[in-house]
Amino acid sequence: MNDEAFLKKGFMISTDQAFLDFEMTYKYLSEDSYWAKGIPAERLKKAIANSICFGIYQQNKQVGLARVVTDKATFAYICDVFIIEGFRGEGLSKWLVQTIVDHPELQGLRRWSLATADAHGLYSQFGFTPLSRPENWMEKFKPYLSPKKEEEKQ
Repeated sequence: MNDEAFLKKGFMISTDQAFLDFEMTYKYLSEDSYWAKGIPAERLKKAIANSICFGIYQQNKQVGLARVVTDKATFAYICDVFIIEGFRGEGLSKWLVQTIVDHPELQGLRRWSLATADAHGLYSQFGFTPLSRPENWMEKFKPYLSPKKEEEKQ
């Protein structure tokens, strides 16, 4: 990826969480994403605080995000990757993933992981493949409840 081409268009990627637009991020993830719909704001704040967050900005306006959950030694999980409408199709997601896999704190990891329903082509460009031994993997999955269902539960 040619960082300079994006920088000339006024884009930048930063891991400084002070730049994050929490309201925009929360709105996108809780309302528009297929993977985090209904996430409570406090849960997202905690997730952000405990991750390396890669924000994409154009003239200080956030236009995308990816979180990396990692121990910085052996494992990294890429999640919550998105580019907002109006900025898609410019190669920003590819630049974002390239920036993540090249990040100095994430070198030498034994395993990277992610889950996607629709971006296999993007991630395969960076060496991601289907699980080599899916039979070895297990999960405990609990979808977020909508605020309405939370109230009914109480």
